[in-house]
Amino acid sequence: MRGLTLLRVALVVFVIVWLFGPYALRSAVPAWLVFLIALGLELNFFLGALRPAPPRLPDRAPQPVDQERYGYYDWDFEDDDYVVVEPEPGLPVRQFLVGLGVIAALVLLIWFVDRRTGWDGLGADTRAKAEARFSDEASRIAGKPVAIRCDDSGSYVGAVQHAEGVALVGGDLAYLTPERCLDLYRLAFKDEVRSSQTGRAIAVLAHETWHLRGVGDEGTTECYALQSGVELGQRLGLSEGTARRLMRQQLTENELRRRGNLEYLVPPDCRNGGRLDLNPDSGDFP
Repeated sequence: MRGLTLLRVALVVFVIVWLFGPYALRSAVPAWLVFLIALGLELNFFLGALRPAPPRLPDRAPQPVDQERYGYYDWDFEDDDYVVVEPEPGLPVRQFLVGLGVIAALVLLIWFVDRRTGWDGLGADTRAKAEARFSDEASRIAGKPVAIRCDDSGSYVGAVQHAEGVALVGGDLAYLTPERCLDLYRLAFKDEVRSSQTGRAIAVLAHETWHLRGVGDEGTTECYALQSGVELGQRLGLSEGTARRLMRQQLTENELRRRGNLEYLVPPDCRNGGRLDLNPDSGDFP
């Protein structure tokens, strides 16, 4: 039990540090994971209260279950008389309601913190400047004026649509999820790099831009996006070495990430000197 108690304490400390600690921790750990930890703690405490107490050696006094159910007489040595101790009614129900209240409070608190630290936590002017910057970079890749919008409402991309971005092939407007927009904002305006998260955000922006340019095949689009992502990452603030490393990491992860959707797998010609190599004379890929 000592180990379980230490684990509970450690998880409680982690949740508190995530809520009120450094911004970098909230950026690295998603809110849903913190909520699951908090929910697990509450369920553990609640179910632990419902479990029967460990067996004790029998004695001649009333057993705990009888004391809780019927009350019991306790000897008062000062008054030399018996005192009736009544059981506390509704204890499991009360513990359940308290647990629900704590869970609801944690949900509201995590939601509040996430709203203030996510894309929605940025001011309207800041979001508009970021979208204008993304649009300028996308226009350079598309070879024409295009617009990038961050789908705050979740109407176009996100958890329901199972996509990180969407664009009409040959069109002039693309939508990205707020999470990817936030990663791009952190890079372009705050010089913050979150490794694979930053690389994925760059690849998504480049991917949807190639759709706007007129490329429809998903695998080919992804191949072109990872190559364009090197220069795009540099313009957003990365060094060439870091940008190329992140895009190569995305290329390596392509098969694992898209295993459930084969159309996004890059084709065999997506290689150095291959048919889809945008710079066959450079010797670097992507």
